[in-house]
Amino acid sequence: MKSIVARQSAVTPAEPDSGPTAAELDAIELELPLILAELELLDAQITALDRVPTVLDARRLRRARRRVLAARRALANLTTGTVGGAA
Repeated sequence: MKSIVARQSAVTPAEPDSGPTAAELDAIELELPLILAELELLDAQITALDRVPTVLDARRLRRARRRVLAARRALANLTTGTVGGAA
């Protein structure tokens, strides 16, 4: 049986995964309120799928949607204010 092996070394050696950079961690921290709000919305949606939605389930979904929208608005205002906007 013949073994199939590359005759040349890789053109670009693979760099070891050193984890996220400081800039990536800062971006995640900036978006964390939105991520948590979306997670809460997903949890409310999954709960509503398991049974017939009650009035409380509908209220929970509405509140979760409002939190997601508020977090998106806050993130948009924060990022547009820091990216070369007029002072």
